[in-house]
Amino acid sequence: MKYKLHLLLLCLAWTSQVKAQSEPNDYSFNLNEAIGYAQKHQAAILNAQLDEDIAKNTVKKTVGIGLPQVNGNYTFQDFIDLPTVLIPGSFVGQPGSENVRAKFGVKYQSVLGLEASQLLFDGSYIVGLQAAVTYKELSVRNLKRTRIETAVAVTKAYYSVLVSNEHLVLLDANLKQLKKSLDDTEALFTNGLVEKIDVDRLSVLKNNLETERENVLRLLDLNMSLLKFQMGMTIQSKLSLKDSISSLPMDPIVMSSDTTVYQNRIEYALLQTQTKLNQLDLKRYKSQFLPSAVAFGNASRNFMSDDFSTAFSSSFPTTVIGLKISLPICSGGQRLYSVRNAKLEVLKSENNINQLKNAINLEVSQAQTNYMNGIQSLENQRRNMKLAKDVLSVSRIKYEQGVGSSLEVTSAETSLKEAENNYIYALYDMLINKVNLDKALGKINY
Repeated sequence: MKYKLHLLLLCLAWTSQVKAQSEPNDYSFNLNEAIGYAQKHQAAILNAQLDEDIAKNTVKKTVGIGLPQVNGNYTFQDFIDLPTVLIPGSFVGQPGSENVRAKFGVKYQSVLGLEASQLLFDGSYIVGLQAAVTYKELSVRNLKRTRIETAVAVTKAYYSVLVSNEHLVLLDANLKQLKKSLDDTEALFTNGLVEKIDVDRLSVLKNNLETERENVLRLLDLNMSLLKFQMGMTIQSKLSLKDSISSLPMDPIVMSSDTTVYQNRIEYALLQTQTKLNQLDLKRYKSQFLPSAVAFGNASRNFMSDDFSTAFSSSFPTTVIGLKISLPICSGGQRLYSVRNAKLEVLKSENNINQLKNAINLEVSQAQTNYMNGIQSLENQRRNMKLAKDVLSVSRIKYEQGVGSSLEVTSAETSLKEAENNYIYALYDMLINKVNLDKALGKINY
């Protein structure tokens, strides 16, 4: 029994290990890999793919309207009381007498039938086929738009994590230097060479830096959770990033004066597809003025008897084929006004396209300006940070040599901290502006 228990525990442990290996929750991605993961797991993309499948099925469903339609039916009736009618007496050889009651039919009746029809011509159906294909095209472009939006969201979240990491690196380096200065100042205070206020000033700066570092760590954790969410990854999964700020390619500023950049934007393609659908809608309403033709056929077999035991012993076949042509004549002006409204919808679509062109051109101009300003601001803040480090280094040397004050060192430490924060903000703005510019120019495609 003890042997069996050990064997069972061993099997359970092995199963858990295999499951853990088959379902990994530790990931390490660069930016492109993170976007690739999101393309396969983000719920919005998965739903857009389902919408595309629905559109494909809708096309097939619409095609099916023009294929032969066949239906079978069966009806059984038991007349508890047969229908009674009154007929003149002269019909039964009793002229001048009152009407005579008569019952027609049999007690048990059943009908087994087969119906078939084939649409020969219908203008609305032909237009419907074209609209179904366009609807499928719309779903494909919607999927592409969702992929692009997901890539943009993942990229921005990824950059937020990298900026938080960079901020943490700067804080750690600054904190390390500050701790050394504090230790040196405390040693000088112990020997009676400096006042206690010098130690207190550096201690305040150290405490502030440690508090800021804790805040950045919490922000880093939040940004990482946001990145996982944008990727469609469970928040509990472990994720590490392969990239760093230094490994990111910093593209040069490319100012574009091309006013046809909207051709690269998925929003423009979507609006073109919507305009096509509105034009097909207009065509559909116009087709309602045309006649329609349907061929049909019906074959049935009637079973009748007054005795249930012989209810299915004899039957009477009926077969009919025909052609039905429908010609619209008057609808009280409904079709006419439907056509007019459809024309107005087409005009609205054309206005929307012109408005979108202007909006895209404006978006590109703004994105280029913001990106250029972001690059210049980042360079300025990088220079300011370097200057602040140089000033702090000189202040420390002067203080150690007895020709400077602790207040000067404290002021330099504060200036460096401010310069580093400004650099982080400028770095984040530049990266986000770069994403916005790529999106505005239609360079993000998946």
